[in-house]
Amino acid sequence: MQILRLMVTLIAANLFAHSAVCHATSPNVIVILADDQGWGDLSRSGNVNLSTPHIDSLARHGASFENFYVGAVCAPTRAELLTGRYHSRSGVRGVSTGQERMDAGEVTIADLLKDAGYQTAAFGKWHNGTQYPYHPNARGFDEFIGFCSGHWGHYFDPFLEHNTRPIRGEGYLTNYLVDQAIEFLRDNKGRPTFVYLPLNIPHSPMQVPDEWYAKFADAPLKLRGTEAKRESLSHTRAALAMCENIDANVGRLLASLDELGMVDSTVVVYFSDNGPNGHRWNGGMKGIKGSVDEGGVRSPCFIRYPSAIRAKTEVRSIAGAIDLLPTLCELTGATVRSKGPLDGRSLVPLLTKGDTHEWPERTIFSHWGGRVSARTDRYRLDNNGKLFDMVADPSQSHDIAADKPEFASDLVEQVATFRREVVNSYPGKPRPFDIGAAGSPRTWLPARDGVGHGNIKRSSRHPNCSYFTNWITTDDYVSWNVRVHEPGRYRVTLYHSCAEKNTGCELTLKCGNATASCVVTEPNDPPDYGDAQDRDGRTESLVKDFAPLDFGQIELAEGDASLELRADKIPGDAAVEVRLLVLEMTKSE
Repeated sequence: MQILRLMVTLIAANLFAHSAVCHATSPNVIVILADDQGWGDLSRSGNVNLSTPHIDSLARHGASFENFYVGAVCAPTRAELLTGRYHSRSGVRGVSTGQERMDAGEVTIADLLKDAGYQTAAFGKWHNGTQYPYHPNARGFDEFIGFCSGHWGHYFDPFLEHNTRPIRGEGYLTNYLVDQAIEFLRDNKGRPTFVYLPLNIPHSPMQVPDEWYAKFADAPLKLRGTEAKRESLSHTRAALAMCENIDANVGRLLASLDELGMVDSTVVVYFSDNGPNGHRWNGGMKGIKGSVDEGGVRSPCFIRYPSAIRAKTEVRSIAGAIDLLPTLCELTGATVRSKGPLDGRSLVPLLTKGDTHEWPERTIFSHWGGRVSARTDRYRLDNNGKLFDMVADPSQSHDIAADKPEFASDLVEQVATFRREVVNSYPGKPRPFDIGAAGSPRTWLPARDGVGHGNIKRSSRHPNCSYFTNWITTDDYVSWNVRVHEPGRYRVTLYHSCAEKNTGCELTLKCGNATASCVVTEPNDPPDYGDAQDRDGRTESLVKDFAPLDFGQIELAEGDASLELRADKIPGDAAVEVRLLVLEMTKSE
């Protein structure tokens, strides 16, 4: 009788595992990506400083990857998720001024799911390119609401875009983004949908509504970072409050799936893009955001799909963001295509059989800022060639390279190959910013992508959400290195501010032999704002309500050029402050 029961159990398990790729036809897919949330920023990880029951439930009702690795900072992880390839292969070299862009030829998970008949949408922080062909609408997403930059300066009623049109969000940004995702799911019920939800928190500025912050405002923290002297308690409290806001929003999203009857037919993925953005509790691991040590690149990752994944499945084999594209393709039946070598592998066998599945040994590499580390299931070789047993020594305290010289030597050789074939394979030449690329309804050229000349300064040392100011002489100017794909006439809108005493300023936009001119006749002198909502000091720029100014039209020739914004006359003590240029090709007569 016991043998018979065992046989029945094994048959049932095999049938359940087989259902992973065939139970549901075209399941919906939701990928939730937190921004700067560390592995330790969840109650499931053992953090008693906060409570995240809804995120934790994804692990309880699905699978948890206990050793999941992402990039050291934001843009690389997004590129690896979208392409299944290490970020250097796709041209991502930085987080701003164009270095965050994935090469135009890359194939994204949205492209593949769209080819498979999915309705696709992204709501949140894109951070892989602003202009077509890098914009999310050009990378497989039918719908986009959010911001393309690496961070935003204000999270309440923010200035955003909807498919390249400027809009104003309503309320707290994270709540608003989840509202859009829920509405999209409702509008497309009955059709396979892919929702990519790259949230904006707990990335700074550390802004969170009173409702969430009140619990943490004066709360003692039972768990502290391993470098307690470097921990900012105000920053940690704000980050924890933001994480609880994420959790509540995940709860709302999951409740909407239940309401719509879509729980069993929806794959939900949750993870973060790098380690914590501060020295707070993170399980004793070494490193934070920006580091290629364990604490900088280890992320929580949960995948819930009741039709195919058993509840409480725990996977200890290493995995990473590069694996999500092939995994989602196998779960949905989408065909995998790639511009070049695919670095990820489908995790479906681990999702359906757990660590009992015979899984080939592998090494996952982390690199950023010229530093590379390598992780196997048990060991990490750090950027300095030190070897650590991550099972016995998760804090990376004891170098065992001398005790295991052959193993250390093998990983050193693997890292050298990775540097040669991946990190150094991209030529890294500066790329112009594209205007009028195929399919582009309009092109945004933010101050982030421009260069200020003369006295002109950025409003912050971080370009992402900055604007140009201190334009005090006619020798000063702003330029963008551009490539015009489609020649013709473009209508130009300048988002600017101008004090009343500086009205009458005469501006010229020049590109090659083409020019367009306008006079600033109306003042727009709004105050900087944003810091009133900060829970901790900021490095991001404050924001303003910049006004659109119709600059008229300019005739652009095809090819590479410098697009220059100049002031021919400055009646007062300054010209204008510049946030953004928007160019829209006019229809032929």
